[in-house]
Amino acid sequence: MEFTDSVRAILDEKGANVHCIEPDQTVYEAIERMSRLSVGALVVLEEDKKIVGILSERDYARKIILAGRTSRETLVRAIMTINVITASPSDTVDTCMKILNKYQIRHIPIVEEEKLVGIISTSDLVRWIISRQNETIEQLEHYITSGYVR
Repeated sequence: MEFTDSVRAILDEKGANVHCIEPDQTVYEAIERMSRLSVGALVVLEEDKKIVGILSERDYARKIILAGRTSRETLVRAIMTINVITASPSDTVDTCMKILNKYQIRHIPIVEEEKLVGIISTSDLVRWIISRQNETIEQLEHYITSGYVR
């Protein structure tokens, strides 16, 4: 089953709020913010609002804890992922699922005309897919039962 709904539909439903951090803040500040906001990643923006990276819990686990660094002394820029994979609001849910799987990532910033307009996660896509499958099931059940005469 292919999901041709656009990412814009997901952003319209969940909102376009994106949590960000600057590259010269400490990793501790970033992790504290992620915890407080219950998010798994922060988009790293320069002062001019340009995306320069993304910082995820995975980056923290691999580049701080396992590397023996301290989060209070290490800056975000030292461990952020700099090759940020982005998508467009017009990209489909199916396309984004393929991107997540291909690059083994969990978050995709959504960019339109070089401006950050949202972010979607694996969870957002899975929720969207499940809700669309449930709608299809309900429609099929209605179709089958409405034509059935006892």
